[in-house]
Amino acid sequence: MQDAEVDEQAGGDRDFVASLEKGLLVIEAFDASRPRLTLSDVAKLTGITRAAARRYLRTLTRLNYADFDGRYFSLSPRILRLGYAYLSSTSLSMRLQPFLERVSEETGESSSAAILDGDEIVYIARAATRRIMSIGLGVGSRLPAYCTSLGRAILANRPEAEIEAYLARVRLEAKTPKTVTSKAELRRLLEETRSRGYAIVNEELELGLRSIAVPLVQKNGQVTIALNISAQAGRVPAAEMEERFLPALEAAGEALRYTF
Repeated sequence: MQDAEVDEQAGGDRDFVASLEKGLLVIEAFDASRPRLTLSDVAKLTGITRAAARRYLRTLTRLNYADFDGRYFSLSPRILRLGYAYLSSTSLSMRLQPFLERVSEETGESSSAAILDGDEIVYIARAATRRIMSIGLGVGSRLPAYCTSLGRAILANRPEAEIEAYLARVRLEAKTPKTVTSKAELRRLLEETRSRGYAIVNEELELGLRSIAVPLVQKNGQVTIALNISAQAGRVPAAEMEERFLPALEAAGEALRYTF
């Protein structure tokens, strides 16, 4: 049970607040595919007991971070304060935005920047020219790293031990018939991405969507950020992705190199 794991983790560090971690797990149980959850849903998703889940949900509701209609809980707009606290305390998004806007102006396509958070990417800046996915994307949106160009561009440049640990634990689910679900093939693609310096994903996240991404090398030589361009497959043939979009992305990446 996750309760036991959290308690064990807390026991190893006297400064670790297990109740805070559980409260954050409850918040993270909600996402775009699960905007409304019952008490039982939350308990099952987080691995904590129903009694504990009730206390956390009631606390969030009383503090106006969640709403309750008698059966379903949902996050309230006040939860945005937590995300805004990050955005307002860092210049990262603001510094990236002008470069993304320039890339979008030059190419006529949407561009984004994301960081790796666990096994997912999180969008931290975006310049959208049009809606190209069935789901809306914005700052704070999360997607699996394995089937996105942003995720692969970052993963490919992480330490080898980290890549192996990721491949050992990640579950590769088919988002489309074209999604790579073989770990051996994903490892090969990551090696290819590192060698050539960019990642291309062709309709693996969503049919009709292609994207290309480059890693952003930081001052410490590590890569935790990537920049990409996404385009509709019907307008941009796969063979043209590199020729049309890579120069603009590489120019932005070079201008931002070692600035973070």
